[in-house]
Amino acid sequence: MNLDWIVAHTRPRCEKKLAQYCEREGFPVTLPCFRTVHKYRGKTMEFLKPLFPGYVFVRLLQDQRPKVYQSDYVANLLVVTDQALFEQQLNDILRALETNLEVRLAPEIKTGCHVKIKTGPLRGIEGWVEKRSGTVKVMLRLDFISQAAAIKMEADNLELI
Repeated sequence: MNLDWIVAHTRPRCEKKLAQYCEREGFPVTLPCFRTVHKYRGKTMEFLKPLFPGYVFVRLLQDQRPKVYQSDYVANLLVVTDQALFEQQLNDILRALETNLEVRLAPEIKTGCHVKIKTGPLRGIEGWVEKRSGTVKVMLRLDFISQAAAIKMEADNLELI
């Protein structure tokens, strides 16, 4: 039984609904989310927002794909060709989300230095650097969907590769 990663491109604002559907159907599903805080009329509200809007990551057998389409939350299912690379990159991003570091969607991957994080809870993870006004952001790439998560780090925690 070989479960492959499939990237479900969802209908607008249906990521959480699809993830819940997949859980009910018994499909292993991953929806990376980050915490955001908003203040409304003096109340502070905390929300979990999908890190990659429009995408949910599901592990399926080949013959289970039609069942995911039946949910009506899916626009398209994308086949992941390099399963090992996808899983490694996704695990790096999930690991970053488990820390207290600020992780946000980086709209596009920009040219920069290839680095490895030297210290802290993300030690050993490789990424690409974008430098803006004294702060350094490390991009953790998810190449399959051409997106990245940005993590703010001190430059002395990084080494060039």
